[in-house]
Amino acid sequence: MIKQLLGKLPRKPSSKSSSADGGTTQADGIVSAAVAASSVNRGGRGVLAKHAGVGGTLPAYELLPSFRDVPSSEKPALFLKKLGMCCVVFDFSDPARDVREKEVKRQTLLELVDYVSTVNGKFNEAAMQEVTRMAAANLFRTFPSSRSESKPPESFDAEEEEPAMEPAWPHLQVVYEFLLRFIASGETDAKIAKRYFDHSFVLRLLDLFDSEDQREREYLKTILHRVYGKFMVHRPFIRKAINNIFYRFIFETEKHNGIGELLEILGSIINGFALPLKEEHKLFLVRALIPLHKPKSGAAYHQQLAYCITQFVEKDCKLADIVIRGLLKYWPITNSSKEVLFISELEEILEVTQVAEFQKCMVPLFQQIGRCLNSSHFQVAERALFLWNNDHVRNLITQNRKVILPIIFPALEKNTQEHWNQAVQSLTLNVRKLFLDADQELFEECLTKFQENKAKERELQDKRELIWKRLEEIAASKAVSNEAVLVSRVRSSLTIPSTSPRSPVST
Repeated sequence: MIKQLLGKLPRKPSSKSSSADGGTTQADGIVSAAVAASSVNRGGRGVLAKHAGVGGTLPAYELLPSFRDVPSSEKPALFLKKLGMCCVVFDFSDPARDVREKEVKRQTLLELVDYVSTVNGKFNEAAMQEVTRMAAANLFRTFPSSRSESKPPESFDAEEEEPAMEPAWPHLQVVYEFLLRFIASGETDAKIAKRYFDHSFVLRLLDLFDSEDQREREYLKTILHRVYGKFMVHRPFIRKAINNIFYRFIFETEKHNGIGELLEILGSIINGFALPLKEEHKLFLVRALIPLHKPKSGAAYHQQLAYCITQFVEKDCKLADIVIRGLLKYWPITNSSKEVLFISELEEILEVTQVAEFQKCMVPLFQQIGRCLNSSHFQVAERALFLWNNDHVRNLITQNRKVILPIIFPALEKNTQEHWNQAVQSLTLNVRKLFLDADQELFEECLTKFQENKAKERELQDKRELIWKRLEEIAASKAVSNEAVLVSRVRSSLTIPSTSPRSPVST
């Protein structure tokens, strides 16, 4: 009885109950932070000045205790609370606005980066959910329309456009660093994390590659590569999503800022493809990579594209014929600088091409090289002549000289006689001498045939000039009587009938 009465009396709060109350307060803070994060996520990328509370109030956005100042048992809860706090997004269009709060958030983000790098113990599902929420709230956004949006694709040039720098980069950089370290951490279990770093998250991450800020695209490139390596289940989806970005760029918009970075990632992925290559990978080469030579802005990402293409040929030498014919299909006609890039890529491909595959495409290939040799742009002609400086390419040409020399001999002779650039003439003479030393008999046959063709051309030219001279004489004689001069297509080209417009035409 006495014990029951004593139990109803109010007790003095002990140290244990105080800590329990403190834990309740901390839990309330976590809930408040989670609600704020959810509100940001539901509304897209909300811009808030203060931390959103549950009851509609705006509590002060204050710096939370450091991880060093709390016991190890409380660090996971503090980690969640800091993540919720960092879900608040500030407006960086006005540098003078919310300066203190922005600095508080930046310090909190830096603490999170340090915590993820040094934590011991696996992250639980609650942590992974909050990490993806915080990343989504800060990173996933719609880019403002740039000046290039109003331009037609043919007038868009990524190299000439001034890139727009992201004003919120002081926060975004730390968020990207945090996300990178979290994904790369050994304490992040891929089997659990794949449910939160899902297809939707990957797609929105890929959308960010269109950012005009080069710094952001570099971080995205590293993060996506880590995601591809850690979550094997997402690999086919990531490749397909990148394909879709390429298709839209090639066949619809021809505007995208991150094609080079995506190709860098693919270069590493292609390097790891198992042999023999899957049909899916070969289709990707034919339908996406080769058509990427088509857009006008191809120079911005050509180095990465050439690396990917060469990787495929190294993996499967039988693809060389497909790749070279693809290059010829999209060969530029009026863009000399792009033509130089094509010849450089062609040399890289020929370096890993076997004789059997080379023979399949050498006729159309050297028809195009012959046109390049006679280009009035000296850099195009010079770069084409430099192909003979490559030992492997020169050996391929020498082994198949009986087919190749008759194709390009007229171009070589024309350069030695007519090209305006002295360096091109000198290089042409060197190539000419290589063929002469390799097979003098074949060289003389080609020279004889060339001289015969030149004689026939002169004869045709003389005949054409004679016809025009006779036309002029007839026109001059008929000019006095105002009679028209008609040339019948049925008669010989040397027979020029003359009729009056009033009399019937005799045939």
